[in-house]
Amino acid sequence: MGSNSSRIEITWRLKICVEGHMNICGMVIFKKYFFNVLSDYLHIFIWQTHNALFIICCLLKVFISEMSEEELQLHFIYEEKSPGSCSSDSEDLLEELLCCLMQLITDIPLLDITYEISVEAISTMVVFLSCQLFHKEVLRQSISHKYLMRGPCLPYTSKLVKTLLYNFIRQEKPPPPGAHVFSQQSDGGGLLYGLASGVASKSYQIFSVPCCSASLASLPELPTSPRPWKNYSSPFPSSIPHAFQINFNSLYTALCEQQTSDQATLLLYTLLHQNSNIRTYMLARTDMENLVKENSNVSLLLFPLVIICFFCLEILKNITWYSERALTEISLGSLLILVVIRTIQYNMTRTRDKYLHTNCLAALANMSAQFRSLHQYAAQRIISLFSLLSKKHNKVLEQATQSLRGSLSSNDVPLPDYAQDLNVIEEVIRMMLEIINSCLTNSLHHNPNLVYALLYKRDLFEQFRTHPSFQDIMQNIDLVITFFSSRLLQAGAELSVERVLEIIKQGIVALPKDRLKKFPELKFKYVEEEQPEEFFIPYVWSLVYNSAVGLYWNPQDIQLFTMDSD
Repeated sequence: MGSNSSRIEITWRLKICVEGHMNICGMVIFKKYFFNVLSDYLHIFIWQTHNALFIICCLLKVFISEMSEEELQLHFIYEEKSPGSCSSDSEDLLEELLCCLMQLITDIPLLDITYEISVEAISTMVVFLSCQLFHKEVLRQSISHKYLMRGPCLPYTSKLVKTLLYNFIRQEKPPPPGAHVFSQQSDGGGLLYGLASGVASKSYQIFSVPCCSASLASLPELPTSPRPWKNYSSPFPSSIPHAFQINFNSLYTALCEQQTSDQATLLLYTLLHQNSNIRTYMLARTDMENLVKENSNVSLLLFPLVIICFFCLEILKNITWYSERALTEISLGSLLILVVIRTIQYNMTRTRDKYLHTNCLAALANMSAQFRSLHQYAAQRIISLFSLLSKKHNKVLEQATQSLRGSLSSNDVPLPDYAQDLNVIEEVIRMMLEIINSCLTNSLHHNPNLVYALLYKRDLFEQFRTHPSFQDIMQNIDLVITFFSSRLLQAGAELSVERVLEIIKQGIVALPKDRLKKFPELKFKYVEEEQPEEFFIPYVWSLVYNSAVGLYWNPQDIQLFTMDSD
C-alpha cells in the first residue's frame, strides 16, 4: 500500500501501545455503508464503503501483526449495556466482519463503479486470514477458519469460491481513473468533497491491478487451510456434487493464459487433485500441452511435474508432430520424456528434492507402457540416466564399504549412515529398470531405438543381473540384450547404424513374445501426505506475500517462512 496506509498503521500502532484496546466505531460505520451498498448502488455509498474498507484493512494488519487471535477477538467483542441494567448483550464483530466481506464479494456485481470496492474487499479478506504469517507453526485451530466452517459465514463459502474463480476467468481490466467518483459540483463541493475525491483518486493508483490478480492471490488460501475446511471448500469438491456450476472451457482457457504465474499453477494443481470432474474434462482436451508448456517464471518445479503425473495416467492419442531447432522431428511424447529426465538429473546434482524424484519417475512409469516410436535421443537419455544412477550406486557402495572398515578400527568417531542412501538409490534404480522393462514388454515392436540404446550400453546392466533386489525385473532386459546381441554377432562386424537398426527391427518380429515375463502395468497416482498443510500453507502464503495486490507486510514480522528463500 501507499503512504496513506503507512500513516494509518503507524497511528494505530501508537494507539494500541497507549490504550491497549480498539475503538470499534469504525466497524459500526462500515456496517451502515455496507448494507447501503447492497441495497442501492449509489456512488456516495460505494465511495464511503471503499474508504471504510481501506481503513479497516490497515487496522486489521496492525492488530493481527501485534496480537494473538484471542486478543484480536476480544477487541472485536461489542457489548451493548442497557441503561440501569447489569446485563449486556455481546456481539462478535470479527465474525460479522468476515461475513460482511464474503457477502460483499459474492453479492456485489463487478462493474466500473464497484471494481475498486471488490478489490478492496478481497484484499481485506486476505489480511483477515493472514494470522498464519506471524506464526512459525501451522495454525490448526485458527479462529478465522472456524468462522469459515460454521455459523453465518458457512452459506457463503461455495459462492465465495465461485466468485473468485469467475473473477479469475473474466480478467476484467480496471476502470479508467475517476470512473467511481461522482462528478464535482459547480460550487467546488466544499472541503469535505475535496478530501474525499483526493482519497478516491489516490486509491486508483493503488488498486489499478486487475481484480483477477487479487482473486487469484486469495483462492489458494481457502483449500490449503487445515483439513476440515479444506475438504469442504475445495473448488469443485467431488464430495459435494453441484455445489455450483462453472464453464470448464472458460476456466481452462484462463488457466492456459495464466500459466506464467505460480499462483495459477497452484490453482490448477488444486483443481486437478480435488475434483475428478475437472480432471476428466482436462484429460479429454487435445491441447493439454498448453497447461504444461515451458515456463521459466515458475519458481517451484514440483507442481508442474505433479500436473504431468495427473495427465500421464491417460493415453494421449494423435499427438501432433512438430520441428524444433535443437531437435528436429521429435514427438511431444519424446520431448516430454527428455524434459522429465533432464529434471531428474538437475535434481540429483542441484536441488536434491525427494518429491521431484518421486513425481518425475511416476510420470515416466505411467507413460512407459505407451511409449511409441521413441526418438533416438530420448532412448539414449533414458539409458544415460540409468548410467548416472549406476555410477552413483557404485560410489555410495564404495563409501559404505570404507565406512564399515573404518568403524572396525575406530569406535569413537560417528560415521555416516550410508545404508539409507544405498536403499534410496536402489529404489530409484529399480524404478528405472521397471520403466525400461514396461516399455520392452508392452511396446517393444514400436521402439527399436530403445533396443539400440540398450545394446550400445549393455555392460551397464551386467552388475545388476545377479543383484537380489533386481533379479526378477532384469529377466526381460537380459533376455532382450542376449537375443539381439546374438543376432548382431551372426551378422558380422563393422555394421553401420542403419544396418544395426534393420537387424533390430527384423529381430523384434522374430522374438517370441511369450518369452517375456509379464508384470503388472505401472500406474502411479498422486497422493498427498497425511499433513500436506505443513508444506502447502508456508508456500501459499509466500506467494501471497510476494504478489498480493496492494498489500505489504513488514518482512521482520514474518515468522511462517524465511525471507531469504523467497
